[in-house]
Amino acid sequence: MNIQEAIRTRRSIGKVTQEPIAKETLEQIIESAVWAPNHRLTEPWRFFVLSGEGRSKLGDALARIALAGVEDPNSPEHAEKAEGARKKALRSPVIIAVAAAPSDRHDILEIEEIGAVHAAIQNMLLTTHALGLGAVWRTGEPCYHPYMNEAFDLRPQDKMLGFIYLGAPDMTPTQGKRSDAASKTTWIDA
Repeated sequence: MNIQEAIRTRRSIGKVTQEPIAKETLEQIIESAVWAPNHRLTEPWRFFVLSGEGRSKLGDALARIALAGVEDPNSPEHAEKAEGARKKALRSPVIIAVAAAPSDRHDILEIEEIGAVHAAIQNMLLTTHALGLGAVWRTGEPCYHPYMNEAFDLRPQDKMLGFIYLGAPDMTPTQGKRSDAASKTTWIDA
């Protein structure tokens, strides 16, 4: 598949089978990520591949975050909420958690480090699609919670930027629709 086809046909696939994914395939997906552009070649990305029981690292963090700040975390209502959060980590056979670990150099801007990791994630999504697999990039408030950093042994200045849930597709992707690029483009030539 050529790059234009991959870009235009890739869709978020939120429903996948629990069929295992070969380690070599996962390595190929991650290898594509490290070729993303990054300012000053800082390579600020960090990858955590969760499968099998390893997914409980994410599930436990999600449950802990769901209970953060509640008065009685042991109440049946809150226990059910925590269990629902924990089960989110079981939606695919593999999850790749992707974090940004910005350089400590004074001449490096954090926003550029985060942008580089976002580019790495896009490379991963396109490679996953080209390999015939399905993936969805999940983010949200729990992603950025300090407990998530703690769960993955990240520094306070590091940021978890998302979880790529991937597997064999178990749904038909929707048709893509975007605004024409011309409607978002201003040409300045004088």
